[in-house]
Amino acid sequence: MAGQTPEIRTFLCRSDNIGVLIRDPATGACAAIDVPEAAPVLRVLAETGWRLTDILVTHRHGDHVEGIPEVKRATGARVTAPAKAGAAVPEVDAAVSEGDTVRVGDLAAQVWETPGHCADHVTYWFREAGIVFSGDTLFTLGCGRVMESPPETLWRSLERFLPLPDATQVFSGHDYVLANARFAAAADPTNENVKRRAAEADRAKSEGRFLVPSTMGEERATNPFLRSGAPSLAQAVGLSEAVDPASVFVALRDWKNRF
Repeated sequence: MAGQTPEIRTFLCRSDNIGVLIRDPATGACAAIDVPEAAPVLRVLAETGWRLTDILVTHRHGDHVEGIPEVKRATGARVTAPAKAGAAVPEVDAAVSEGDTVRVGDLAAQVWETPGHCADHVTYWFREAGIVFSGDTLFTLGCGRVMESPPETLWRSLERFLPLPDATQVFSGHDYVLANARFAAAADPTNENVKRRAAEADRAKSEGRFLVPSTMGEERATNPFLRSGAPSLAQAVGLSEAVDPASVFVALRDWKNRF
């Protein structure tokens, strides 16, 4: 990796949102990934002494943007948001779309449009840093709920994550790990990696931690939605092993909705 390793802080906002700050130590530039709630973001900034320069928004939902006005007033941070979110994100300074690049100091991220959870959702991939901010598209052991599109749309978005290197750190927008682990165990009961990961989730919870970030290596091994191409998952939803992964994903997502 070129340059210095980014500094990152994760913390809970609201009841289960994950707040994230990423800082470029070379320049001091610092970004919040979404602002679910102002107070925790401002508290961590005060604790670290970091100066917030940017807010990178993954999607327009209120539980990801409602703290933006207060934090922007306090810090003067520049707000970057999906172009497709329109006026639903407050106080936007820059709108981004597929293939755009955003910078936090010397750190650069490629913008992916990853619809499915909602039509305007984007993901920020910091290639050189080996970090991806997936918002409500990809979770530790799970994926977002489909709200504004056919479920196949979310599958196509999830497919974009599959080629990323094993060591890529995945920062998701919520801590749903325990519920996701229970579903993964039901959908993929013979997967020893899932059993290990579920035990890690329980241990983390008892210690007041959460399993965010995860890694792409862990997610490919344990996340049932990313494993929609595996014959065992096709069998779990009563489909032929030869069926296409998108159909398996649709069945898994419907099962999770009712789980």
